[in-house]
Amino acid sequence: MKKVLSVFVAITILLVAGQAMAKKVVTPESLDGVTIVNAEWVKKNMGKVMVFDARKKAEYAESHIPGSISAPYNEKSAKKTDFDPSMDKWDMSVYPKEKNTPIVIYCNGVKCWKSYKSATRLIKAGYTNINWLREGFPGWTSRGYATE
Repeated sequence: MKKVLSVFVAITILLVAGQAMAKKVVTPESLDGVTIVNAEWVKKNMGKVMVFDARKKAEYAESHIPGSISAPYNEKSAKKTDFDPSMDKWDMSVYPKEKNTPIVIYCNGVKCWKSYKSATRLIKAGYTNINWLREGFPGWTSRGYATE
């Protein structure tokens, strides 16, 4: 009986731990130096802002916000605000040289940290007009907006 109980306890612990690990950490609701925008704002301002997609190249190739530029953020760092950018791969050369150019960054929504990390690094590089589509591509598609 003790052996059965021990196995039951071990399985329960593993299931609980697995569920905790499966939960993805949500990005912060704000970021100093960045304006949080929604899909309606992005749609309204198309042509006035440069839009950057921080998702993987394959995701961008499959579908993206029309006119957006692929700027993948390949993360290995932790999904937390004090992440270590030296662990990640990111090409800042795709962003405009003029640091006050209005830009929008998005990825796969509030549980995706790629756009948060891109925005953080752009702020540190001196960019001053950053808009973060925190709801990301899912926020865009949930409204039925066109994709390409």
